[in-house]
Amino acid sequence: MIVNFTDAAVGRIKEMLAAEEESGLFLRVGVKGGGCSGLSYGMGFDKETQSNDHKEEINGLKIVVDDESAKILNGTTVDFKQNMMGGGFTINNPNAIASCGCGSSFKTATNTGTPEEC
Repeated sequence: MIVNFTDAAVGRIKEMLAAEEESGLFLRVGVKGGGCSGLSYGMGFDKETQSNDHKEEINGLKIVVDDESAKILNGTTVDFKQNMMGGGFTINNPNAIASCGCGSSFKTATNTGTPEEC
C-alpha cells in the first residue's frame, strides 16, 4: 500500500464520491510542485488512468497514485478529523522533512519541489 487511509478518511471520501453526479470515478492522490515548502498534496476525483499509475483499493474505495508521486508518498497515512469547527483531512508523510503551517506543503530529503511565497 503506497498511501494508507483510515476508516474515517475512506468513509468521508465515499460520502463525497456519492454526492458526485458522475459515475465510475476514483480517487487520485498526488504531489505537485508549489506551496511555501516546495511540494503540495493533491486529492481529487478522476475517471481516467495513465499507464504509470499505481492502482489500489481500500474498503471498496479505488485509489490511483501516479509513479512520481508514489515515490514521495510511500508510507503516508491520510485521516479525516471532525471537530467543533468542522472537519478536514490530515496527512502524515514520513518522507517529509519540513512542512509549512498550512499542513499541505512540504519537502523531502530528495525533493524540494518549487517553493512559492506564502
